[in-house]
Amino acid sequence: MAPGAPIAQAAEQLADSHLVEQRLSSQELLHGNFLHAFRDTVRLPDGNEASREYVRHPGAVMVIAQLGDGRLVLERQYRYPVQRVMLEFPAGKLDAGEASLACAQRELLEETGYSAALWARAGVMHPVISYSTEFIDIWFAKDLTPGERKLDAGEFLDVLTATPAELLQGCRDGSVTDGKTLAGALWLQNVLSGAWTLDWQTSAASSGT
Repeated sequence: MAPGAPIAQAAEQLADSHLVEQRLSSQELLHGNFLHAFRDTVRLPDGNEASREYVRHPGAVMVIAQLGDGRLVLERQYRYPVQRVMLEFPAGKLDAGEASLACAQRELLEETGYSAALWARAGVMHPVISYSTEFIDIWFAKDLTPGERKLDAGEFLDVLTATPAELLQGCRDGSVTDGKTLAGALWLQNVLSGAWTLDWQTSAASSGT
């Protein structure tokens, strides 16, 4: 990689064949209501074999929604695997065949009661690349209108607001440790500073996204 070269540009100039693993066989380990786990046998670049255990995930969205005064819409939710209440941006998984923006709009409304007139897709993140296919599309939303929440059965969460400065302080002091929310805070910080720009669209233009 040449000094000073953009990462994406440098990556395009590198061959990947010496890193790629080839799947030889696949065994289903679990097909639950949410998790779908597999153990694959792969051929390594040096010709040896190894096993890889991973979870197939349908993908998800996260919404960074801002009120007119700049405050952010956040949630507090108990996450059983880590046995604690986590502070997070609204998020949820894609339904089968659901478009990313439609999912973002649905999750924001269901979990917080807010709908938004303007939306912008920031990017995508892969939160657990070592053992899951999960990706999370990051969406920004503004021009919010409050409404009634429509939580799923068995879903319990609090909705609250915080300034960007309060969120960033939480990321710094360790009170915010959720990976997707930390990634969202990175996007938020750069968007607010003007370093990164967004392409905003209206909800009416969301079909097919």
